[in-house]
Amino acid sequence: EQREKMGAVAVDACKEIGYSNAGTFEFLLDEDGSFYFMEMNTRVQVEHPVTEMVTLADIVRNQIRIASGEDLQYEQKDVQIVGHAIECRINAEDPVKFTPSPGKITAFNIPGGPGVRVDTAVYPGYVVPPYYDSMIAKLIVHARTRELAINRMQRALDMMVVEGIQTTIPLHKKIMADKRFQAGDFSTKFMEEFEA
Repeated sequence: EQREKMGAVAVDACKEIGYSNAGTFEFLLDEDGSFYFMEMNTRVQVEHPVTEMVTLADIVRNQIRIASGEDLQYEQKDVQIVGHAIECRINAEDPVKFTPSPGKITAFNIPGGPGVRVDTAVYPGYVVPPYYDSMIAKLIVHARTRELAINRMQRALDMMVVEGIQTTIPLHKKIMADKRFQAGDFSTKFMEEFEA
């Protein structure tokens, strides 16, 4: 019900401003479950694979079609959310201090299987430069429930191999094992409290 209300707010806002392309609305929730508009991004976000996994919509393809003057091939009422998806940004960073870890990737092996997606351009021998965003891959999983998605992510993180540089994989493993995270009991202060 809350998700439907958020969706309705986003659709109404797009109609009000005459927006007709892919975009993302972000909301914050308070302790009572009330939601508040935070921002709209008029671009595809890093997290768009999460939406693609739970809706089976190809957001990038649709954005290109709309920009080319084509109509969207479906309506909002046709979009169904199925299951649960989680994304981990695999960054070339120290997993404790979050300092950059540029260098040559000596080994790179990505997980696979049903409900597992990896978006990356990295390969063995790739040199991570110190000048740009440190993200080297997005690891996304999908399953019927949050619990199954967490289990799938834990397995995928265990299977992923990146050698030659430090990555945030150990941090993501700790987060997936955290009881508060597993229970969905977290806030915008989660990382502050998690690291403490």
